[in-house]
Amino acid sequence: MSTNTPTQPRPAEPLWFLHSLSRILVDGDQTNGSFSLVEITGASGDMPPLHVHHEEDETFYVLEGRLELHIAGHEPAEVPPGRAGFAPRGIPHVYKVTSPGPARWLAATTGAGFARFVRDVAVPAKTATLPVDPQFDPEDIAAISARHGIEIIGPPGILP
Repeated sequence: MSTNTPTQPRPAEPLWFLHSLSRILVDGDQTNGSFSLVEITGASGDMPPLHVHHEEDETFYVLEGRLELHIAGHEPAEVPPGRAGFAPRGIPHVYKVTSPGPARWLAATTGAGFARFVRDVAVPAKTATLPVDPQFDPEDIAAISARHGIEIIGPPGILP
């Protein structure tokens, strides 16, 4: 028998998460820490640092635009709208927005660490647009990542 109980949908407030606009749609409080779902919008060329999720798998479901998913030991995978890419826990990975305009996708994780990470790093968005000239300290981001089971391996632009 599941200990999860249905919850009412919560407003998904826009957040500036590093270079992206994000909304936490389902967080760990709603799922007893078993799942999270975050909507992310990134500009063309957006690419986070190479990283590993040690505690959860991550699925990218593209709604608009196009992503290229790089997972260690695999060929790069183009992920167009209506398709999903999967990054298993423990394997270095990174995505890049390859569409000429912004891409919008859902990041679903088996665990709630990613949504908690987004909440800890993000700031409330003043407008529901991509952030302009976001300011953050990469060392702070690496420390916050580590607290959520995410290891930063290299700077943006590094592939597995």
